[in-house]
Amino acid sequence: MSEETTTTSSEQDTSAAGSKAAKKAEPKAASEAKPKAATAKKADAKPAEKKAAAAKPEAAIAAAATTTESKPAADASTGDQYAIVEASGTQLWLQPNRYYDVDRLSAEVGSEVTFGDVLLVSGSSGTTLGKPYVKEASVSLKVLAHRRGPKVIVYKMRKKKKTRRKNGHRQELTRVMVESITVGGKPLS
Repeated sequence: MSEETTTTSSEQDTSAAGSKAAKKAEPKAASEAKPKAATAKKADAKPAEKKAAAAKPEAAIAAAATTTESKPAADASTGDQYAIVEASGTQLWLQPNRYYDVDRLSAEVGSEVTFGDVLLVSGSSGTTLGKPYVKEASVSLKVLAHRRGPKVIVYKMRKKKKTRRKNGHRQELTRVMVESITVGGKPLS
């Protein structure tokens, strides 16, 4: 009896290796079968997608034609016009008929303000770059409201010193609407 149950270490290694190989082979076979089924589903879906795609180009072309016809009219009025202005230590990119938040200005709500430090003007006639400012260029703005910006938390801490300081800050702002951009007394539009 002892002879039948006794196996050598080499036989155990080969039988263990054989069982490991069998276990590894099973998942591969299962994983190989799954993608085939998935690709079969995708293959079935592709003709339907092709039919839908074939119908879409005509609709897409028609939609694109209508949108391209209306876009140039909108872009020609204000899309190409802008000015870069220096105000309160920052440079602002301003376009007509848009509102912007700038640092607090000392002006009443509803009044007009003019920025004269224009660095660059671009319009339908071309782009003019100032050295440093564009001569006789200005941007007229209408003050819409005085506001405060979002709250910013300033937290300072010195580790291992039990020193902590928490401050809040809200920037004072003025909301302005760009009325017009003029160069040499003539508006860009």
